[in-house]
Amino acid sequence: MKALVIGATGATGKDLVTALVQDPYYTEVVTFVRRRTGITHPRVFEIVTDFNKLEEVSEFIKGDVLFSCLGTTLKAAGSKENQWCIDYEIPAKFAEIAKSNGISSVVLLSAYGASVTSNVFYSKLKGQLEENIGRHAFEQYIIFRPGLLLRKDTDRLGERISAGVLKILNEMTLLKKFQPLPTSTLAAKLAKAPRILPAGTHKVELDKIFRF
Repeated sequence: MKALVIGATGATGKDLVTALVQDPYYTEVVTFVRRRTGITHPRVFEIVTDFNKLEEVSEFIKGDVLFSCLGTTLKAAGSKENQWCIDYEIPAKFAEIAKSNGISSVVLLSAYGASVTSNVFYSKLKGQLEENIGRHAFEQYIIFRPGLLLRKDTDRLGERISAGVLKILNEMTLLKKFQPLPTSTLAAKLAKAPRILPAGTHKVELDKIFRF
């Protein structure tokens, strides 16, 4: 199976590429990146991409399953407009091209609380993206909605503090379903999903990911 990945340079995306090349189910992994990453693996092919001109790489958006892991924080984006472009417009356009090129399966990394009716900008954005991709009626559409992610050697103070607080509460059996999720664990679940789930739309909520 040929897998395509957007967001391959992010924490989860990096772990996903590793998981995909370790899984014999995937014979080829194509990543779309802004610049070369230096990854050398016989089954990994990088397509340097101008994400504002996706039509220039549309001929390469062909395969069996698209993994959409592209995303950023408001702080990193600098504005809601920039975050909207990165988290919504680019993945939505990729999905549109993927559908027109005959890709049958999409795995979307969304977020806990994603909803088109949310009053929270980020949650509403993710909900709108889920809905947009859903309108393309892919044969298999898998949505993951994780909560707090544990990135290796994260430099985000807020993440470290939140993870520490949740760990204490989890040990006290409080908020157990909100336990932090290592990106490596999430990546393994993402890679596994297309080969174990049937056709149709599936939403893997936060409290189900660890059991998935």
